[in-house]
Amino acid sequence: MANYPSIFNDVIGPVMRGPSSSHCAASLRIGRICRDLMDAELTDVLIEFDPNGSLATTHESQGSDMGLFGGFLGWEAYDERLVTAVDEIKAARINVDIEILDISATHPNTYKLTLRNTKESHELTAISIGGGMIDVIKIDGNEVTMEGDYFETIIYCSEQGSIPKFIEKFIPNESVKFLDGEIKFFQIKSTALPIDDVQQMLTDLKEVHAVKYISAVLPVLSRNELKVPFNTCDGMLAYNADKNLELWELAVHYESARGNISYDAVFSKMGEIVDIMESSIQSGLKGTEFKDRILGAQSVVFKEKLESNNLLKGDMMNTIIMFVSSMMEVKSSMGIIVAAPTAGSCGALPGAIIGAASTLDLSREETIKAMLAASMIGVFIAAHATFAAEVGGCQAECGSGAGMAAAALVFMANGSLQQSLSAASIALQNSLGMICDPIANRVEAPCLGKNVLAATNALSCANMALANYDHLIPLDEVIDTMDKVGKAIDADLRCTALGGLSITKTAKEIEAKLGEVNSGFAFKSC
Repeated sequence: MANYPSIFNDVIGPVMRGPSSSHCAASLRIGRICRDLMDAELTDVLIEFDPNGSLATTHESQGSDMGLFGGFLGWEAYDERLVTAVDEIKAARINVDIEILDISATHPNTYKLTLRNTKESHELTAISIGGGMIDVIKIDGNEVTMEGDYFETIIYCSEQGSIPKFIEKFIPNESVKFLDGEIKFFQIKSTALPIDDVQQMLTDLKEVHAVKYISAVLPVLSRNELKVPFNTCDGMLAYNADKNLELWELAVHYESARGNISYDAVFSKMGEIVDIMESSIQSGLKGTEFKDRILGAQSVVFKEKLESNNLLKGDMMNTIIMFVSSMMEVKSSMGIIVAAPTAGSCGALPGAIIGAASTLDLSREETIKAMLAASMIGVFIAAHATFAAEVGGCQAECGSGAGMAAAALVFMANGSLQQSLSAASIALQNSLGMICDPIANRVEAPCLGKNVLAATNALSCANMALANYDHLIPLDEVIDTMDKVGKAIDADLRCTALGGLSITKTAKEIEAKLGEVNSGFAFKSC
């Protein structure tokens, strides 16, 4: 839900493999929905991308194909087989064609899919909206809204007949919508699928041609009359006027209301995520290898230089740089990471928080609180701007990570709530206009440098706020400006690999060399 983001849907997560959450995790979720729509029986798939969108040039190298194939096969976003998805989809005898055609897409991350098996065919159009989030916008010619945060029942029928009364009596739901197009169906949103007996009774109704049951793909479900205590910074401050809560506590209050879960459950879930992040960083520092990438394991070299005192002094900053680099290298070697808020910016936030916690010798509990504090800033960005580089440039990814991390670092230094908000505001102001121009169409460079820039920007802004620098522009206004600036960035500079460093002579040479070495490997299409 755009106005009420969930921390664990929209901001921190998913746990995944692959270079890009907008490409890999989102496409896998779309593929899972396609699989359910076809009752897990797929023989042929036509995938169409618009030439004016971002996916036409990035679907192969940034993992959209890989994610879709994994989804068609019913995998999770963290499945270790994703790197071999091309071979697996062939072994499953699913024929896939990918075409670049004018599909009149209005969103840069638009997927149009035609799905077939021996009994039926369906068409589905979906968009990836950043950080692994999706929206299915059309099924079989009918406009729908399907964001993966409900269990969906689709009842194909010739006429409504007795179906509405049946739904009212037997299927508890959050909403029912009848789509009266050339192909008619009911779309029912629920917090669980109907029980087996009801499914059989529904199938037996004479008006019913077919019924499809689509499982939720997001960890936190939505519900009717969903309410949150606030979704702007000003609203949060008003809510907190008589409570004197810290930023992390406000995040717990928000997510508890959003997800209908206890405060303890929110804290525990964030603890699991922090554990995964720390494990990923330590894994990266041991060294990573992967065939289809540009950069080697540079964090290992950085660690050696740090331990031998061959770097400029600055213990916390150097630890942060090392941890950011390690996380990015794990991502680029198909290891498990957490999109925070995206895969392309997965290094900045955990690198800053866990790096600072390591330097300050803070407990796991304090690290979890810091990540919750950061996530509250992310909620405001998700609600009123975007995390998608294809929509808002890299300011949407690394810029957001910087603002989130800055607020958390102030908390870790025992700063005030107002100082955390000031730090976030300054960090976002510093990030406005940052473009997304991946070299050789991989999410490695200049992505690594921009993640390091975001984390060190966060550290600088945290200290500025702790010294009571005046941020001037309130956070809500900065986020609103961020949204407007992102939309004003030229499309060639928003993760299309059509501008900036992406089209330099050397970048094209690197891309060609990778293509020769990795032909038929990793993210290559069928």
